[in-house]
Amino acid sequence: MIVLMVAEKPSLAQSIAKILSNNNMNSRKGFNNACNIHEWSGKFMNYQVRFKMTSVCGHVMSLDFDSKYNNWDKTDPSELFSAETLKKEATPNLKMPAFLEKEARGVDYLVLWLDCDREGENICFEVIDSVNHVLARPGDSRNIFRAHFSSITDQDIKRAMNNLVKPNKNESLSVDARQELDLRIGCAFTRFQTRFFQGKYGDLDCSLVSYGPCQTPTLTFCVDRMDRIKSFKPETFWYLDAELQHAQTGQSFSVKWSRNHLFDKDAVYMFYNDLKQTSSAVVIDVHLQEKSKQRPVALNTVEMLRAASAGLGISPIHAMQIAEKLYTQGYISYPRTETTNYAANFNFKEVLVQQTKSSSWGSIAQDLLNGQMVNPRKGVDQGDHPPITPTSFASPEQLPGDLWRLYEFITKHFLATVSRDCKYEELTVTFRIKNEEFSCCGKNTIENGWTELMPWKQIDFKEIPNLKKGETVQIGHIKVLEKQTNPPDYLTESELIGLMEKNGIGTDASIPVHINNICERNYVKLERDRRLVPTNLGVVLVHGYQRIDPELCLPKMRSQVEEQLNLIALGKANYLDVLKHTLKIFEQKFHFFVQNIPFMDSLFEDSFSSLSATGKPMSRCGKCRRFMKLVLSKPQRLYCEYCKDTYNLPQNGTIKLYRELKCPLDDFELLINSINKNLNHPFCPYCFNNPPFDDMKKGDGCINCSHPTCAHGFTSNALSKCFECQTGLMLFDGTTPPKFRVICNNKLCRLIIILPDTIIKADVSDDLCDQCDTPMLQIVYHKDKTPLQNGQTSVIACLFCDNNLKVSIENYLKQGNKNFNFDSRRKFTHRNKGGGRRKRVMH
Repeated sequence: MIVLMVAEKPSLAQSIAKILSNNNMNSRKGFNNACNIHEWSGKFMNYQVRFKMTSVCGHVMSLDFDSKYNNWDKTDPSELFSAETLKKEATPNLKMPAFLEKEARGVDYLVLWLDCDREGENICFEVIDSVNHVLARPGDSRNIFRAHFSSITDQDIKRAMNNLVKPNKNESLSVDARQELDLRIGCAFTRFQTRFFQGKYGDLDCSLVSYGPCQTPTLTFCVDRMDRIKSFKPETFWYLDAELQHAQTGQSFSVKWSRNHLFDKDAVYMFYNDLKQTSSAVVIDVHLQEKSKQRPVALNTVEMLRAASAGLGISPIHAMQIAEKLYTQGYISYPRTETTNYAANFNFKEVLVQQTKSSSWGSIAQDLLNGQMVNPRKGVDQGDHPPITPTSFASPEQLPGDLWRLYEFITKHFLATVSRDCKYEELTVTFRIKNEEFSCCGKNTIENGWTELMPWKQIDFKEIPNLKKGETVQIGHIKVLEKQTNPPDYLTESELIGLMEKNGIGTDASIPVHINNICERNYVKLERDRRLVPTNLGVVLVHGYQRIDPELCLPKMRSQVEEQLNLIALGKANYLDVLKHTLKIFEQKFHFFVQNIPFMDSLFEDSFSSLSATGKPMSRCGKCRRFMKLVLSKPQRLYCEYCKDTYNLPQNGTIKLYRELKCPLDDFELLINSINKNLNHPFCPYCFNNPPFDDMKKGDGCINCSHPTCAHGFTSNALSKCFECQTGLMLFDGTTPPKFRVICNNKLCRLIIILPDTIIKADVSDDLCDQCDTPMLQIVYHKDKTPLQNGQTSVIACLFCDNNLKVSIENYLKQGNKNFNFDSRRKFTHRNKGGGRRKRVMH
């Protein structure tokens, strides 16, 4: 019998397999080269079985619209609320469903080791759907199990293996519902906004004018804080500043007025005039009180993210990535949890023993084991995962950089939760000067307790004189000071995380993503102290929503949706009913938003420049023959102010005019996208946006154009199948003479073969090589540098067979330490094409 086990990541699969096989396993590569399969023999359900442990790489499938809805120009965004959706491979290059199907064929049992949260539960069913039909007993759910674990330790993994359960369909459905809602709502609003505003304004400096049910309320928190800052009107206040002097010690100290401050200047001066002639103050009360600063509760995700941002200067998205890496390597427990309460059976001793090895806090861990440990404070049990704790010891040498810093914080936080409270004395002395009271406060630490681990949390020592009730103290001075109230500062990442948690925006895992999105989309800028300052675009968007429909940007809508999703997960609400009801509400809001878009547009008009006033003349339009303007702000695009058309451009290079050459299909002038000094791609701006052939995709350039006669398409420039990626074509690139090269038209391939710099002119010949049947190159060498005999400068030569050109391939192979057999090239067949030339067709 065979048991197939699937984890969420390759590293996790390897760690679990080592534990369950007692490190006695054989490993092999899967056919997709992404996931290994670890095999060993053992017992399962009282049977002797062969175990196979492998993994996926996150989600197997992703939700998307049918391809007919992917053309923004042909699809009305309102259609997306009811458009057909389908599940597509999340990472097509990994061929994950086919890989899982191959490994699961004929398997008797399936055990799922996906992350133990709702996303993990959803991936469970993606795996099940991929393999169910090839199991030994197809469709029999009795042979499919789920492992629940929270850390990669021997004890936790073996416990999970002995307590397998069934996958939770309701939790998976709640994720399906969230995915579909976010896809339909986000895409509908984003497509409409992007087309509307990018078609009118040239300096938006963003590739998408996006809307998100979680992203937009997140942005609103930042903009609301900015609005408070800008609308803040400072008020002047006055207060009495007094300094007393202890006669015995000569020590001077400040005291605080009991009325604090007043906004009435005359009233403050009235008190001042009454007191200014007085020379002494009387102690009317001395109060010594022992206080404590409580140890923290157990660590959950939100608190970890807040601390990482505020204390370590690590962004939430990066902190989450680091935590996941620490988890998969077995150093900490599962980092996605809302719980702040340790389980009753949590083994504190085991964790403390591990940490005694530390040179930094080992002695503190040992003291806790020797009897100084106290019971942790009671937190909140959300019923998901245990709090975040260290699961094995690590040193700075094992974990470089930010990995160590976050691990150190998690470990110190754990030790702090079972350490004694910080205890200190607070001495408060109250004085009377005539009829007014003043006071001062001193603090002295009795026991550092848990703050010894976190010195930045320690009590600041403040000394004041030792005074007794009834004692008289000389007045150094009394004066009136004037100040103004200050506006609040911009939100920090830490404060924003707290607001999102409080208002139910996102989950512990998605909060970092939403914050990262508003930064990447140029809605906010991250500035000093990790404060989030809204950009002009972010402010205009939020103010526009507030004008049209404030609910679109308030947290209330999303928190209500999250409540419904939670009910689906608990089996208390129907998946389809929630989906239908929520989509109906947002569809109505979308139509209302579209009808009232002028309210938002008026704000854009005041803040941004129109397309006609932006950019610089670049190339001629194929329709009106007038110059179009190149708009350089994000996204780069061409705009014809006469035809009122906008054309998207490649975003990862510099756009240049290509020698005023024209596309034979539409008469638009060709452009070149220059990515680096060795890579230049010609393209037609109209074809780039409107592919003329079925085998061309939107966003393709001339190197992917199958036009049969155009000198810029691949049929005229292809030499061979690419020996590097085996899928693309090797094309002659003559766009930047006299620097000629051969490149691959597969965007994912890095092949660039640089031809000798002695060549001053080159083109693809109609002749084929007699030895290898490959199209040849017509070469002209510099007369003073020609390698040809008798001083000849021109020749028709094969890239693969001619010794002078063959060296270019050899140089390329040397750079990557690659091997290539010149006799194993892909061959061509030929057929005649118009004008007597022969068309080369790749097999």
